[in-house]
Amino acid sequence: MKAILTALLLLSSNWTYAEEAKKEEEWHETTLSDETIKKIQQAQYTYKKCVVDAMSKPEFAQLESRNATDAVIRQCEPVLGDIRKVYTDVEVPGVIADRHLKKLRIQVTRSVLQELMYKEAAKKAGQP
Repeated sequence: MKAILTALLLLSSNWTYAEEAKKEEEWHETTLSDETIKKIQQAQYTYKKCVVDAMSKPEFAQLESRNATDAVIRQCEPVLGDIRKVYTDVEVPGVIADRHLKKLRIQVTRSVLQELMYKEAAKKAGQP
C-alpha cells in the first residue's frame, strides 16, 4: 500500500512541476500601443516597397520566375529585421515575432512568384 501511495505522490509531483514549467513558458497576451502598430505597419510597407522595386529591375526580368522570386526575396530580407526589432523593442517573444515574419515572407513570396509567372507567360505568348 505504501508503494502505491508513494508512486502516486511521485507521479502527481512530476505532473505539477510540468504544469508550472509550462505556465512559465506561455506568453501572456499583451497589448501593443498604437505607435508600435504604426511602426510595424510602416516597416511592412517598406518591405513590400523593397520587393516591388526589386521586381521592376530589368535583370530579374531575364531570369526564370522561381529564380527571380528567390533573388527578390533575398535582396529584401534585411528589411524584415527592422520589423523584428520593433517587436523585440516592445518585448514580444521572439517566437511570436518570427511566426509573424514567416507568415509575411510566405505571403509576399507567393504574390511575387504569381506576378512573375504571369509576366513570364505573357512574354512567351508574345505579348509586350
